[in-house]
Amino acid sequence: MSISITFLSPFARHLVPFTLHRKRRDIYSTVLRRYMSSKIPAEFCPNKESTSPPEQLELDGWKTTMKSSVEEVVSTFSSSKDEDPLTATRELIEMWRLLGREVPEHISEEELKTIMEHASKSSKTKYLRYLYVKEKLKKAKQIRKERKAAAKEEVKKSKLSETTEEEEKQHNFLFLRLWNRHINFAMDWIGAQAMQFGQPLVFDMDYDHFMKQKELTNTISQIAESEGWNRRNVDPFHIHFCNLKIDGGYYRELVKRYGEKWGKLLLTATEKSYVDLFPKDSLIYLTADSPNVMTTFKHDKIYIIGSFVDRNMQRGTTLANAKRLKLATECLPLDKYLQWESGNKNLTLDQVMRILLCLKNNGSWEEALKFVPRRKHSGYMEIPQNSQQFTKTLKKSKAFHSFPEGSLNSHIKKRWLE
Repeated sequence: MSISITFLSPFARHLVPFTLHRKRRDIYSTVLRRYMSSKIPAEFCPNKESTSPPEQLELDGWKTTMKSSVEEVVSTFSSSKDEDPLTATRELIEMWRLLGREVPEHISEEELKTIMEHASKSSKTKYLRYLYVKEKLKKAKQIRKERKAAAKEEVKKSKLSETTEEEEKQHNFLFLRLWNRHINFAMDWIGAQAMQFGQPLVFDMDYDHFMKQKELTNTISQIAESEGWNRRNVDPFHIHFCNLKIDGGYYRELVKRYGEKWGKLLLTATEKSYVDLFPKDSLIYLTADSPNVMTTFKHDKIYIIGSFVDRNMQRGTTLANAKRLKLATECLPLDKYLQWESGNKNLTLDQVMRILLCLKNNGSWEEALKFVPRRKHSGYMEIPQNSQQFTKTLKKSKAFHSFPEGSLNSHIKKRWLE
């Protein structure tokens, strides 16, 4: 037995490394136990009475015999599954995984079929490595997601405990705590009041055929921003989306942008034209191409804003539409109050909305034109004295300070004016 152990130890080191995992050791041990009895020649200890030397074995021949035996086992194992190629491929991948190769733990039927379509072994190995890396990334992402959810839950519990302690401390406090939901309720109430008694403001939605999809999406983003600024204002407009076709691009993008909240917005959306809803003598179309400069904000008029993002420099489109309907037109007095540099004087829809809201609240062009980006001008010109005097008079009026300090309306006014 000592002689056979001496010859087998180098092959055992070659075939069964000491770093193998348990399953891999079991596989190789099974292979060795199965074929050692048939492949290893019988060796006997020499007789003490015999004087002949032991028979010598060739080590290179032994290595070749053992390697061919293992390859024969793998080929036999694979050929026994030829009747079901998918099962054979799956078990071959499982064998590779146990051997320490980079293969995924879970493979679908579609991925198995894709592997079988690869002709060469290298292409199969590359595809398996791709699935292996993909599976590892997915597991890492899932672990990060679980950790983030656990951390979020801990923060939520800590905040809940802190809120409970604060409520217990302020339980007998004289004033009620003002929550964000209460402010939202107040905004909704103000918006509902604006729909009944507020000054209308029209967005003309009749320009979807003038724009590409990217420009249309940008337009809807600006309209949503305008609606948000209007909803948070102290005295909002009653917004009308006129010429809004159900099967048009504007409607699809609006529903996509707002989702379930689209039916809950406090505004009016209609397919009718503004000339069918309001008298023509009360309509003023705001367009940058108009020759008439806007001097003051008129509270008894209805301003129309063209929902049109012009990146192709289609000048005169909104002006032509207003002239076709025989409507009055005006443009903002940008040259009168600002030192305008080179470039067009087109503003975004949300910037126009903020300017109109500021003019409606205090009538100051100096305050309103602060919403024009500074990259487009180099500063203000001299503001007329009558505008400054009007602003000072309005700030000193009783209506501006009619809300008591600490009330809900005062809190909302300060928040919005900031």
